[in-house]
Amino acid sequence: MCGACWNIWRSLPLCCCCEFGHALACRSVGGRADLIVLWPLGGVAFVDPPPRPGATLWSLAAGPLVNALLMPILFVCWLVANSAHLQFTMSNCYQFVYDLCWINLILLCFNLLPIYPLDGGQILRSLLWFIFGRARSLLIASTIGMVAVAALVVFAFKLLTPWLGVLAAFALIQCWSGLQQARMLARIEDAPRYDGLACPSCRQAPPAGNFWICGRCRRPFDMFATHGICPNCGVNFDSARCLNCGKLNSLQAFIQV
Repeated sequence: MCGACWNIWRSLPLCCCCEFGHALACRSVGGRADLIVLWPLGGVAFVDPPPRPGATLWSLAAGPLVNALLMPILFVCWLVANSAHLQFTMSNCYQFVYDLCWINLILLCFNLLPIYPLDGGQILRSLLWFIFGRARSLLIASTIGMVAVAALVVFAFKLLTPWLGVLAAFALIQCWSGLQQARMLARIEDAPRYDGLACPSCRQAPPAGNFWICGRCRRPFDMFATHGICPNCGVNFDSARCLNCGKLNSLQAFIQV
């Protein structure tokens, strides 16, 4: 096994701990976290926290927090291995502990970079959410992320590191997706609201506009203007997802408050 592949395998336990931190924190605030994927570029926890800045911040910060908590534990393990002179008697065990310490530190520092959608970029977005709101915070974080990705690409070319280049390309795609999502959120926030209708979960009126996507033809339409019927393919929907809180409710549940 080559050195790069071996480093990836050694980092998987630390990635698992980080992603489990995300998942547990998300569930603790009432969100959903049902899937964790490990791949060569690291790990991804598919978390869906409630659309509140505090809940989102806690769900995202829990991952790097796990790495931070592991730092003193792994450092003590390395000190014990060093004092026991395992580098001479059990060199493989000593090297494993030593590498875990460094990989954990690298993961912590790398995840805190302000690059969306890395943890650092999403934490920055959550902090900005308190000040600028949901849409503008994502727009600012994605823009900062694209600038940081450009610097990362230059760094990857100087070091001739293909993995870093692949990661930069992935981050660039995600930053662009974040910009598109921010524009959509801004349109939703600026759209007029339906009088007499409100989400039963968050008590917010739904926006008027083509913001819902048909599950069959994938075309946008206005769920409440057409009474749940897609004007493009004729599919009838009896429920709608609130664009403010993300909860799925029946159309009859959107009542006047």
